[in-house]
Amino acid sequence: MLITSKLLRFCRRQIHTIVSRDIIKPSSPTPSHSKTYNLAFTDQLAVNAFIPVIVLYPSSSVYQSSHDKTLELKNSLSQTLTSFYPFAGRMKYTNPTFVDCNDEGVVFIEASNTSSLSNFLQQREYKDLDQLFPDDLICFKSNHKYDEKSSICPLAVQVSHFACGGVAVAISLSHKICDASSTLNFLKHWAAVNHKDTTSSSIVNPNFISHEHKTCKALPSNRYPLVGDHVTQTFVFSNAKLNDLKAKVTTMTIDSKQPITNPTRLEVLTWLIFKCKLAASKKTKSLAFKNNIFLSSLNLRDKLKEKLPETTIGNLVGYVVLPISNNHDGDVVPDEFINELRRTKLKVKNLRNLEAFFDRMKSEVDYSEGVKSYYLFSSICGFPLYTIDFGWGKPIKATIYCGTSRNFTLLLDTPDGNGKALKLLPKTIELGSLKSQRPSYPMESICLKQGDKNKEEAQKLDK
Repeated sequence: MLITSKLLRFCRRQIHTIVSRDIIKPSSPTPSHSKTYNLAFTDQLAVNAFIPVIVLYPSSSVYQSSHDKTLELKNSLSQTLTSFYPFAGRMKYTNPTFVDCNDEGVVFIEASNTSSLSNFLQQREYKDLDQLFPDDLICFKSNHKYDEKSSICPLAVQVSHFACGGVAVAISLSHKICDASSTLNFLKHWAAVNHKDTTSSSIVNPNFISHEHKTCKALPSNRYPLVGDHVTQTFVFSNAKLNDLKAKVTTMTIDSKQPITNPTRLEVLTWLIFKCKLAASKKTKSLAFKNNIFLSSLNLRDKLKEKLPETTIGNLVGYVVLPISNNHDGDVVPDEFINELRRTKLKVKNLRNLEAFFDRMKSEVDYSEGVKSYYLFSSICGFPLYTIDFGWGKPIKATIYCGTSRNFTLLLDTPDGNGKALKLLPKTIELGSLKSQRPSYPMESICLKQGDKNKEEAQKLDK
């Protein structure tokens, strides 16, 4: 029976072929006064990894051939790179402090897949998604070998055509130059240019901040433990479940000194996942919580007193940092946890501007010394991933590839706007439910190891 199953899997397996490889340069040269783009302090602190984003579209009648579609994508990318000029430059692979905006261009790979898009999404294994990204640039992975003297392009692109006419557009953008918000804004801008949608709401018009050269102390190598063997799992939380959880948290904290009367869905779900992670760690590893911390990212663009445009490019992310003490004993009290989250966020909101934040970061750069384990949480909820339209309609699936480090959870929205999350312990979580008439393609719900165990944990979380 096992042999038959493997044989059927082999027969269904798609053939993925690289068709062409080109270099796309900006349509207009970068002005001489913009030839050097200095990285901010937070850019230099960012992990040396790539942020991989992919959007997949069903077949459309807009183009007669995949060649026409690819040609237009190349032309629109060239126009887009004029606005996002550092992305077509070069920077050091190791500890870069600036980007040489020399217009050398970005790698553009075209590929073909013998599978239909629907079959690919329904039957694929987790590793099958890797081939849709350029040069295997997925988080810490790459099929290139770099040394300390190597220079790299911050951006690479791959467009994959499926047998049914569907298409996948995947980008990998260096985390040293962009955070998730910057990456998604670039993709949105490119799509709008390709769609010839020049409305103000579609064109991003990136805001690059001029920074002085800044050097920073190298962070310890265990700052973000690299991913080894792991499992990625999808959990779906309906709005009804989330409302029940919010009500439960309100009830649980009603008699505390600081009751939580208006919890958000992100607050309660972060609390629940973190609570389950600690409990699992204690049970399976007999983990001592000394030198462990909770981290939650915070988009600075709208948090500082001097607001920054949402289109500002860079790693404009702060972190809510909460030490985990042995007193937790694997349990997290919701009122203490959520109130501490809010207090820490308020400290950031009281900062005047970005420079004040940089000064604070410099004083805390040694904080990670001696830290043994991290529980990382991040959110891009509210970003309209499923409205990114290259002119072929809305994507059938869109996601940021989850996998920068262990114990990582990413929250984002589902196609109907209710919200979702990716979790890497390596689990993936969805907030809200898909519309009943929309087919569900479980793109993040594939396991490499311990799949059955994680599915059981998913069922427990859902309960």
